[in-house]
Amino acid sequence: MRALCKSVANGAQSLAILQDIGLEVMPGEAVAIVGASGSGKSTLLGLLAGLDVPSSGTVALAGQDLFALDEDGRAALRAKLLGFVFQSFQLLPSLNALENVMLPLELAKAADAAGPAEAMLRRVGLGERLQHYPKTLSGGEQQRVALARAFVMQPQLLLADEPTGNLDAATGADVIDLLFELNAERGTTLILVTHDNVLAQRCSRVVRLAGGKVVTG
Repeated sequence: MRALCKSVANGAQSLAILQDIGLEVMPGEAVAIVGASGSGKSTLLGLLAGLDVPSSGTVALAGQDLFALDEDGRAALRAKLLGFVFQSFQLLPSLNALENVMLPLELAKAADAAGPAEAMLRRVGLGERLQHYPKTLSGGEQQRVALARAFVMQPQLLLADEPTGNLDAATGADVIDLLFELNAERGTTLILVTHDNVLAQRCSRVVRLAGGKVVTG
């Protein structure tokens, strides 16, 4: 990230959400982004994924200037490089666990989607839940499906936005243990947005935002 800024219109005024963010994350690093509510954490993650467009500045993923691409180009790069884990799971309710994990493989026209998807669900402890729909799964089980979906494409970079935000403490701890296990097994680069300082300390580096600026890290 170089000189990354994001502002939005607020009536006649312009509200600066992110200001002059400069940050480099190396392959294999696990970086936590922390800060108070409204500090710009989730906005920054959206920019890193190319889901939002900055007011100015650049983001390069694996050497590719993200915003030199059009929307289709950014989507193609996301599909190739990125995995996502969200606070709200973002599973498709009309698909069962196996179908949710198969979806990114099918979109990528993989020769075999069911095999890798089933293997990942077994890896996250859901081998007996393959045919279950999201509404019949607990929050922890839904987030495990989301982890399986994120890792099944073997992404170079995993973006996680408050992945335990909707889980109780014990379930959240189990999910985070699994996230770090999978991350270590696959050598994935991790950028984790969290308000939990204990969780942040499990990462190799902590970047703190305040008022839309990097104050430490």
